[in-house]
Amino acid sequence: MAGQAQYEELMRQFSAFGAVKRELGRIMPPDCSSGSAAVLTLLGRHGDMRMSKLSELLAVDMSVTSRHAGHLAERGWIDRSPDPADKRSRILHLTPAGLAQLEQLSRRTCELLAERLSDWSDEDVARLSGLMARLRTSFDDCRTAAAHRVCDEPTQTTRTPANT
Repeated sequence: MAGQAQYEELMRQFSAFGAVKRELGRIMPPDCSSGSAAVLTLLGRHGDMRMSKLSELLAVDMSVTSRHAGHLAERGWIDRSPDPADKRSRILHLTPAGLAQLEQLSRRTCELLAERLSDWSDEDVARLSGLMARLRTSFDDCRTAAAHRVCDEPTQTTRTPANT
């Protein structure tokens, strides 16, 4: 198992990753926040879905999902239609304009990543992608378990320069 120094370095790298996210955010159109982009991406990947499923995939409260959906609907990028199985629920789906927006976001993101990672090998890019997916899965597993009160919570948090 990794030692404290390794975890502290990992925390520093997570903080540095904020710069990558900010740069990716700068290429977004002014009316498309990262949250809106995430909703478009999930709808593009998974297809039509209920608000509750989208909220679960985003790992945010339903009120946050509702605000994102409202923002996207105002721009004509998604439609919210009643769920035939439960009229109180809404089904979200991409409109042609939303699909075009998603394609533009994807193109911009891929161009930036290709530019910034041009000196990386294909194997390094694949390795990073695989490790990030594994990290996400580890946190998703704990979040799911925590919802069932299975994950152990740390009894004491040590404050270090890496996590302050």
